[in-house]
Amino acid sequence: MGRAFEFRKARKMKRWAHMSKTFTRIGREITIAVKESGPDPDSNSRLRAILQNAKSENMPKDNIERAIKKASSKDTSDYKEALFEGYAPHGIAILIETATDNNNRTVANIRSYFNKCGGSLGTSGSVEFMFDHTCNFRVKNDGSLDVEELELEFIDYGAEEVFTDGEDDDILIYGDFKSFGALQKALEEKGMEILSSGFERIPQVTKELNEEQVADVEKLLEKIEEDDDVLNVFHSMA
Repeated sequence: MGRAFEFRKARKMKRWAHMSKTFTRIGREITIAVKESGPDPDSNSRLRAILQNAKSENMPKDNIERAIKKASSKDTSDYKEALFEGYAPHGIAILIETATDNNNRTVANIRSYFNKCGGSLGTSGSVEFMFDHTCNFRVKNDGSLDVEELELEFIDYGAEEVFTDGEDDDILIYGDFKSFGALQKALEEKGMEILSSGFERIPQVTKELNEEQVADVEKLLEKIEEDDDVLNVFHSMA
């Protein structure tokens, strides 16, 4: 098992603190997807993927339908995606994915978190190159799927790592960010049930810290993750 497996294992220990935060994040992702390609998931692959994730997070159907209807309204604000890069204390690289309807507010907030916690907000490209941008799919396994056979089968579509979750029989497929569409299409054409999918940024190198240093970094991460404009936070701390 490779880096994606180890990264996934570590990420499980750091979930979204509150369900409302998760639903807010999904709602913004729905808005972006609908504004881009319309409200029909059959013709909007990005929306289709988000709805799968919403289901896996137990987001109520009414909430999902309301989010799609709201996103379809011309009065709904357009959310723009923005990536922030910087360093936490002790040289830990941080990437922050956001969706905002007020970029000035988001920039000011993110900068203040770094300043208050002894970090530094970097310029575009200062940290991103340290992470591999990946896509991933969680596929339902009824017991008939073989990991090695799947890896050989989907390597032509961009799969780089295929492994079981460890807690259940579900299968995780990782590939390059650009392979998302090809992998999604192949999985759907083969009738495989996609439970969830998404994108992650896996650090190429991680750094070990002592307990006190970890607390310093966690303080900054917590402030960032509490911000409503923040979708995901990735870092190079082991």
